[in-house]
Amino acid sequence: MSIVRTALPLVLLTSVLTGCAGLQKTDWPTCAAVGGVVGAGLGATESASWAGYGALIVGGTAAAYCWVHGDGDEDGDGVPDSRDKCPGTPKGVQVDADGCPPPTPAPVVEEAVVVKEETIVIRDVHFEFDKATLTGPDKQVLDKVADRLKQESSTAQLTVTGHTDSVGSDAYNKKLSDRRAHSVVEYLIQQGVPRASFVSVSGLGESQPVADNKSADGRAQNRRTEIKIVR
Repeated sequence: MSIVRTALPLVLLTSVLTGCAGLQKTDWPTCAAVGGVVGAGLGATESASWAGYGALIVGGTAAAYCWVHGDGDEDGDGVPDSRDKCPGTPKGVQVDADGCPPPTPAPVVEEAVVVKEETIVIRDVHFEFDKATLTGPDKQVLDKVADRLKQESSTAQLTVTGHTDSVGSDAYNKKLSDRRAHSVVEYLIQQGVPRASFVSVSGLGESQPVADNKSADGRAQNRRTEIKIVR
């Protein structure tokens, strides 16, 4: 009986301390309460007067053991220090099961899409009849084109081609379209488009129609000046 009375307190005390070691430091009140109950019980086995001393001694020992050996959470992220792979996390930062903030997603870099080539088709420049002379309305149209071209980079290359309908001979139309293309370029230069930007100016006459020359509407579509922009 004496062996049992000696061994029982040690077994119970060891069980309490082992259980407290698995808790967090902040759980010391729980350890103290459980230890107090166990201590009171152990003290009562001796006498009623020992119950209070047992509760005080075992409860205090359990609380101290819990505080010293218990698992802490120094950064307050909810992950015990023994499992926290990222100690010192700032308060309020969400963490994963390892106590680490989620990885910052890689920034999404949107590449600017640059259109390498663009063609401006000018059909509202009519010139004087059978000439390469620009009219007042023609210049108003080209003023808008000049503003557009001046927004281009200095490295942009401009190719200008003049086109006619099929009225008249092919040779004559080719010369006329060439003169008109040069008239357009010279006016654009006067409006501030760099001369160096124009790499080619030519007239193709009626050789590249975009509509049927048999109708008035088709012939009007074929009479045009095209400016190709290569960036």
